[in-house]
Amino acid sequence: MSAPGLLAVSRFGLGARPGELARIGADPRGWARAQITGTPGVPAVLAGLASSDKAAAEFGRQRRRSDAAAQNFLQQTARQAYVEEAGLRTLAQIRTDVPLVERLVAFWSNHFTVSVQRPTVLALAGPFEREAIRPHVFGRFDDLLLAVTRHPAMLSYLDQVSSIGPNSRAGQRRQRGLNENLAREILELHTLGVDGGYTQADVTEFARILTGWSLAGLEDDRPGSYRFRPIIHEPGDKMLLGRRFTEAGESEGTAALAMLASHRSTARHVATKLARHFIADRPPAGAVERLAAVFASSRGDLRALTQTLLDLPDAWSAPATKIKTPTEFVVSALRAAGADPEPQRVLPALQMLGQAPYAAPSPAGWPDSADQWLGPESVIRRAEWAAALANRISRAIEPTALLADALGEGARAETRQAVQRAASVTDAIAIVFASPEFQRR
Repeated sequence: MSAPGLLAVSRFGLGARPGELARIGADPRGWARAQITGTPGVPAVLAGLASSDKAAAEFGRQRRRSDAAAQNFLQQTARQAYVEEAGLRTLAQIRTDVPLVERLVAFWSNHFTVSVQRPTVLALAGPFEREAIRPHVFGRFDDLLLAVTRHPAMLSYLDQVSSIGPNSRAGQRRQRGLNENLAREILELHTLGVDGGYTQADVTEFARILTGWSLAGLEDDRPGSYRFRPIIHEPGDKMLLGRRFTEAGESEGTAALAMLASHRSTARHVATKLARHFIADRPPAGAVERLAAVFASSRGDLRALTQTLLDLPDAWSAPATKIKTPTEFVVSALRAAGADPEPQRVLPALQMLGQAPYAAPSPAGWPDSADQWLGPESVIRRAEWAAALANRISRAIEPTALLADALGEGARAETRQAVQRAASVTDAIAIVFASPEFQRR
């Protein structure tokens, strides 16, 4: 993949749409840079969908009725909301004119994973991305961290709503205690990283700091939204990473998050993940150092961080060794075909290929290295899906035009020859989608 245009749309976008490689021409960096100006909005297809607080409140009402009612809500209403949002989110990726923005949304959504593997998040995962991730992709990291930590999806997914200070008024009455899930994942996954210098004692102290961060009840205004509950907050001073946090209620948590957002370990952890996602599974040390330095000097300015990424020589010279995830593969194929599918038809393909939207197997998110997506079964499934797609679109697509639109000058001689010699139009189209250069980014 030596063609700059193909590298741009694959590495910093979601694949080329018909005519896009020609429009990019000799200025692929300009194409990418133009997408990071302004404030990203919610794509039109996602406008008007239900907010997270309404979904969380409805789940609370059903649980109050009975466990059976809550289970029925999860199986029907929440499941339907998930299917609708997952399909529309994928459609937004297919249609977008700013694919770099959509890629960044997906990157940060995966960094701060909430997964529908926990059924209580079924109706919340989509709103989480719309409400907590999208508004901050070009903002400040500390604002993004605060938004995701306070979101009902994260509070529910990592059981923060059940964390009660043992010495709080409610804790003494209910004989219930801390849940450390949110504190641990913020330290390990969201900020410092597993080797970021924290201890188990820090996890416990951070969990004590975060007690009280919960959801508004049905009797409150805006039920289901974030609410600090003093009655369950652990009293007293706490010590996190060697810094004392004096008793201050909710402010302890906001101060702790701000400290973590500006920590040098966070700068390196975020820089490493960003470079791994956009450049190589083993990112160049110099690229990581540069990104970490900009993160620190800009106080977590994510627009500046993205600009720095686009300016890195490694970002444009590193070979295309990364493998598209199933979502990237499906989206790029449909973009290349100029398709505009019904949203409900996309979700089964992603499920079959092993990456249903918002369904990462753990809080660590989907893997971001080639070896995780190159198993024999995964390769076979991709080939089968490519053949099925080719069969559906063969009457409307001319293979050599698809080859030019999808790969341009980046198509290998072997792929061009295979397309020309294919036994049928369907086979020729499938060859384009199954080619090594289409699979990589």
